[in-house]
Amino acid sequence: MTPPPADPTPPGKMARQIVAERASVVLVTGQDSLQGWQGRRFSQTSAPSDADGGSAAPISPDGYFLTANHILERMAGRNVFVFHTRNGKLEVNKARVVWRSAPADLALLHVPVKTPYFYQWTPGDRWLPEGTEVIHGGVSTGYRSGNGKLTSSLPPEGPFTGARKFKIDIPLLPGDSGGPVVNAVGELVGINSAVEFLVPLETAFFVDSECSRPNTGKLEKIIQADRARR
Repeated sequence: MTPPPADPTPPGKMARQIVAERASVVLVTGQDSLQGWQGRRFSQTSAPSDADGGSAAPISPDGYFLTANHILERMAGRNVFVFHTRNGKLEVNKARVVWRSAPADLALLHVPVKTPYFYQWTPGDRWLPEGTEVIHGGVSTGYRSGNGKLTSSLPPEGPFTGARKFKIDIPLLPGDSGGPVVNAVGELVGINSAVEFLVPLETAFFVDSECSRPNTGKLEKIIQADRARR
């Protein structure tokens, strides 16, 4: 099956506003509460010294967030928190891990709050061809980086399609992992995962950033099953 031509429309102000409204951070730490740090307006000098962190994307109105699984690699015996914006204010809540996939580098988290600003997925039955214009919302560089493109295609998903990796031509930095990749109208394409470099003669050249997209139908079933258990 041949993919259609890529949509040449670049992400503009609307897509960037959608990303800004949904900015979210994951933090893994041995601390039981971050209220003290929150009271100090999240001062860098007061940050937990043992913290691992990255970005996340809200994907439902009732507190489900998607992030990169590798952010949680050292979560045993520690707590997971999600920072997100609600009613114009930054909030922090302890999160529950609902589902993880190491091969896909994806993890689903839940916090017991309403999240009215969340991402809609690009339709699963639609091609996402190479060359599709995108931006990303990782908290380290997403607000400073320019537009980029898919450097690999994503065909339509079917009932037996698993999670799939794809690539973008936007460099990522630590902290961007788990952040959203969105198209020109702010729809969610997938989640930042890793950066690939070519290293000849000890000189690193950026090649691609790797991202991951779940089977959105299967992910919705996981969310529905978790809602039924709550």
